[in-house]
Parts: sequence; structure tokens; C-alpha cells
Amino acid sequence: MTNPVTKDRRHFEDLAVGEVIDLGHTTVSKDMIITFAREFDPFPFHLDEAAAKASLLGGLASSGWQTGALSLRMLVDNFLSKIASCGGLGFRDLKWKNPVMVDDTIGGTVTIVELRRSTSHPQWGIVTLDFDIRNQKQKPVMTMRLANLVECRNPEVAA
Repeated sequence: MTNPVTKDRRHFEDLAVGEVIDLGHTTVSKDMIITFAREFDPFPFHLDEAAAKASLLGGLASSGWQTGALSLRMLVDNFLSKIASCGGLGFRDLKWKNPVMVDDTIGGTVTIVELRRSTSHPQWGIVTLDFDIRNQKQKPVMTMRLANLVECRNPEVAA
């Protein structure tokens, strides 16, 4: 039975290892950093400019979790909303490489590094994505590997 929500989206069979998806870019403002930090990561170097300047980071910096959330938003906007995605299965190898500072513009790519059919649920495939998020100076700010569940168009076809 065809899922009416995802019928016009790309399915597992349409994806290819090595495919690179451009995530676009977003600029991280002072207000964004402070608003996120107040609610989710209230360390002084995310909230207070004087404390941040005296910290290891040398200035007001985005939470790594905020960098991850912004990257996920870009992933949804530029890829997951265009495929028959059914949700994330988890991530590993998360690394925050350099801080994201006020007015930095971050963006990057995800690369499909693995595709496999679920052995227990043939209607699902698993796509594994490697993130490469960089700032406007092309310095890496975050990398990680994410697994996502994707509908198969033809569950009866074994891969």
C-alpha cells in the first residue's frame, strides 16, 4: 500500500552511496545564541559576553547542541523533507571541532556513506549520513554520523 504522505518523495531505492547533499547556510546571531543557551545550555560562555571573553572560547559562542540543532534543521529543509524519511535512529562520532561564534555563518554537506535494508522489516531501509559542518572561513565546526530510517518503495524486493 502506498503511503499518501510520501508517495511523491524519493525512497530508499532512489538514494545512492556517495551522494552529497548541500545543506545551505545559516548565520548565528547573538540573540540566537543567548536564547538557546537560556533554555538548554546555560553556561556563562553562552550567556554572558564578559564571562565568554574570559573563557577558553574567547567570546560568546553557540552551544554545540545548538550547532547540532541548526544542522538538523538544514538537513530537514534540504534533504529529509524530500525523501520518505521515517525518523532518526541515532548518531555517533559527534565532534565539535571549532566554536561557532556570534555572526558566524555555518553550513556544509552530508554524504550518504551507507545504505542497507532492514533485515527484520523489509519495508524500511537505513541511510547513514556523514555531516561536515563548517563556518564561513571553511573551518570545521561539527562532524557526526547519523542513521535515518527511510521507506522502501518495493519492500518485496530484497537488496
